[in-house]
Amino acid sequence: MPLSEEEQRLLDEMERNLYSDRTDVHSSSSKLGRVSGRGIALGLLGIVLGIIGLAIGVSTGFVVWGLVGFALMLGGCIAALSLRERPGTSRGSGNASSRSRAQASRGFMQRLEDRWDDQAR
Repeated sequence: MPLSEEEQRLLDEMERNLYSDRTDVHSSSSKLGRVSGRGIALGLLGIVLGIIGLAIGVSTGFVVWGLVGFALMLGGCIAALSLRERPGTSRGSGNASSRSRAQASRGFMQRLEDRWDDQAR
C-alpha cells in the first residue's frame, strides 16, 4: 500500500530531523582524557600505605593508626580513579589550547554523550 503525499512528506521530514540530530552529536564528540599514570601511581602508593597503617592500627590496638590507614586507602582509591590527563594536551606540553578550555566548560550531559560515543568506536 503506497504512502500518501502527506505521509511521505512527514516521513521525509522525520528522517531529515533524525539525521541532523545524529550529525550534531557526532560532530561535537571528543576524547575525554586518559587515566594518568601519575594518578595511578599515587593511588597505589596511598592504598599500600593505607593497608600498612590499618594493619599497624589493628595489631597495636591504636585506633588512630587504623583511621589514618583507612583514610589513606580511600584517598588512594579516589586519586587513582579521578586524576586524568587533559584531552587537548600531551605529556610534554604545558599550555592548554582554547579548544580544551571550551571542552572543559561543556555540560555534564555532553561529556557523558562523548564518553558513550568514544566507547562505541
